[in-house]
Amino acid sequence: MSFFYRHQNEAEFDLELKFHVDERTRELVAQGLSQDEAHRRAMIELGGKEQTAQQLREVHSSALLETIVRNFRSGLRLIRRAPGFSLTVVVTLALAIGANSAVFSAINAILLSPLPYPNGDRLMLLQQKMTNMHHPVTFVSPARLEDWNRMNATFEAMTGYYTEPGSELSGSLPEKVMRAFVAPRFIQVFGVAPALGRDFTSEEFKYGGPDAVILSDSYWRRHFHADPSVIGKRLHIGSTAPTVVGVMPQSFLFPVRDADIFIPSPPDFTYAQSRDATWFTVIGRMKPGVAVTQARADLATVQAQLGRQFPNPDATIAVILNPLKEDTVSSARRSLWMIFGSVSLLLLIACTNIVALFLARTSDREHEISVRFSLGASRARIVAQLLSETFVLACIGSAIGLLLATASARVFHLLAASLPRVDEIALNWRIVGYTFVCAIVVTLLCGTVPALRATRGLSAALAASDRRTSVAARQPLQWTLVAVQVALAVTLLFGAGLLLRSFQALTRVDAGFDPSHVLTLHISGGYGETVDMKAMARRIDHDLDGIRAVPGVEGAATSSSMPGVPDDHKSDVRILEGPQDPDHPTLATNRFVSDGYFATMRIPVLAGTPCEQGKDTKDVLVNRSFADRYMSGTTPMGHHLQFGVNHAIALTGMVRGVVADTRENGLNMDAQPTVYWCIAAPDPDPEFLIRTHSDPMALSQTIRRALGNIEPNRAVFDISTLEDHLSDAYSENRLRTILLSLFALTAVSLACVGLYGTLSYSVTVRRREIGLRLALGAVRGQITKRYVWQALRVTMIGCTCGLVLAAFAGRILRGMLFGVSALDAVTFAGVIALVLGVAALAAIVPAWRASRTDPMHVLREQ
Repeated sequence: MSFFYRHQNEAEFDLELKFHVDERTRELVAQGLSQDEAHRRAMIELGGKEQTAQQLREVHSSALLETIVRNFRSGLRLIRRAPGFSLTVVVTLALAIGANSAVFSAINAILLSPLPYPNGDRLMLLQQKMTNMHHPVTFVSPARLEDWNRMNATFEAMTGYYTEPGSELSGSLPEKVMRAFVAPRFIQVFGVAPALGRDFTSEEFKYGGPDAVILSDSYWRRHFHADPSVIGKRLHIGSTAPTVVGVMPQSFLFPVRDADIFIPSPPDFTYAQSRDATWFTVIGRMKPGVAVTQARADLATVQAQLGRQFPNPDATIAVILNPLKEDTVSSARRSLWMIFGSVSLLLLIACTNIVALFLARTSDREHEISVRFSLGASRARIVAQLLSETFVLACIGSAIGLLLATASARVFHLLAASLPRVDEIALNWRIVGYTFVCAIVVTLLCGTVPALRATRGLSAALAASDRRTSVAARQPLQWTLVAVQVALAVTLLFGAGLLLRSFQALTRVDAGFDPSHVLTLHISGGYGETVDMKAMARRIDHDLDGIRAVPGVEGAATSSSMPGVPDDHKSDVRILEGPQDPDHPTLATNRFVSDGYFATMRIPVLAGTPCEQGKDTKDVLVNRSFADRYMSGTTPMGHHLQFGVNHAIALTGMVRGVVADTRENGLNMDAQPTVYWCIAAPDPDPEFLIRTHSDPMALSQTIRRALGNIEPNRAVFDISTLEDHLSDAYSENRLRTILLSLFALTAVSLACVGLYGTLSYSVTVRRREIGLRLALGAVRGQITKRYVWQALRVTMIGCTCGLVLAAFAGRILRGMLFGVSALDAVTFAGVIALVLGVAALAAIVPAWRASRTDPMHVLREQ
């Protein structure tokens, strides 16, 4: 504690020096010297004020170090003297701090750490939006990207990319390779140079220029076995054989994490000149010192100039600019902070539990502490020793908790692989520092109150008789701590109960389609095939025919998106018959499906006919919600719909049928107005959906071989069941539900342990009172009932306070719930019943032990 009184020590040093100087001065004056000469000689003999003060500091520093070592050894002796107590504290802290550090590691990696690029906070995501359409933001055309890059004044550079799967054909079987086609300035924007080789040249960014490719580190290791002489070798992708010119470093994490190779996308390509052809995701690096608002204003000016130069379509386009990090992590922010708040409550409950344990422990050591005080130890020294003992246990618990936190990345990968930046979760100095801070905070929270109470009234405690010989006090602080634990545990348990009921409601919802026995897969294809859309459609129809011929396959179809996976992508659709009201647009989800889709997904066709194979005309089906909202009072069949309103590439089709409503936009969303366009090949790589008679995965290899015979130069990948896709789509729900449930159960367990320990301690210190009651005729059942009721009374107080906190927790969770109210009465009742039941069980044993007290044995102890 001397460290905390440094200024006080310095003042003591000055007083001590002044005392010695004055004494020596008086002696020299007595010998006949003048006052000034005597003072001068006294100072010389002492060797100087600062030198002497430094010697005193060294003596005191040595004493401080000795005190620290002595207190540390005292903490280790506590572990040896009370192993059960120490183990309980260490395990409690290891679980609480470990869980806290694990969640913080996820928050640090996902939310707090900058993007893994130099000056990543200057990277912006740029998108375009059609102002005359109720349409979400879209990709950017290559021509517009080049204009933005050339005309802006706030960005160092802009680039763009898009990804598509391809097939690498140098092996015995086609290997799926995810290609990222990148615009010029790719390396400049991300600020990460290749670890091997070089960047693309300007010639390689010209149409018809040399074919070149840069490898990702993972693909280099997987395909070339980390061969350092890979530069100059060729890949064989489809009909091309690009030369490897570089390998990106392992630290480079591309926004699309599964990108294997990077290929130049020439801006002078014929189709890239169309301002309506949009396919780039655009990333820009702002200049140093430029604010986001300044960059937005600059791009708005640029786009206004382009609107005057190219009225169609640039006059109706606005620029959307957001920090790349914010766009990347925004979807996970709320869930992660909710989980962190929950685990912080768990740590607070653990600290409250440990405070109660230390209060009981220091009560047992009152006599020892009083003796030390009477022998001359200061209160500060005794408090420092008690805090040191707490700190030793907190450090051991934190170290074990840190080991648990190191395994957290795997937990997050298993429970929520879809979390952004989940592969960046790892142990680093921030996590170690955070854990150490937790140890200090735990020491102060858990050790201060017991240490101060233990050193209060020390003389009286020494003079008092053994506490077992008196009728004990009521321990109001310990019972208050129990009530706090119960209140916090009820809060966590209620939140977990809401999420569990919500998750159960989600699993029981009627999707409107049957996801069981459905296998999904992809067949590699490139957007270059869109030059001949009819040939691409024939290819996909041929693939479907081959799949349907496999024994055990009941039906097969393609879809532009996975049914049931959240996707609230609404677009303008125009009903060509009847008046057009611009103030009330027709908004609908557009899905592109092949023939056989409704039979494969078992979606009932309510009227008309489903999609038919081989028809050149664009047939359209709508769901019941679309028909009821936009075609009420008329027969939908025969109406014509147009998709891509005010767009150069528009589709027009005639409604041929009406199908039942489904939750294809997400199981947690009500059915939305939906238009199904009968187009088997909306893009080169649609979702293949295959219904089987038996286990879908059992047929996966048979289907793969059949497709290998049909498409020997294409890779078949991402083979999985539709049920697995739906499970993965809600992995974030699953993560927060499982973690909050674990935290809640741990909290309830700690609260009950605290209740059990406090009641046991109360029974122990009140043995004389219990013995007197029994000797005076009290019935043993009354003793049991008395103590159980005491525990339940405190629990009910805690539950009452917990319900108030739970109401606030429900409001926080409201946006995460499905099919259950934020103030669900059933969950409230269930939580209260569970907590009271567990509390009663925890109280039975110490209450029964109190009723078994032998009054004669207790009275003979006096």
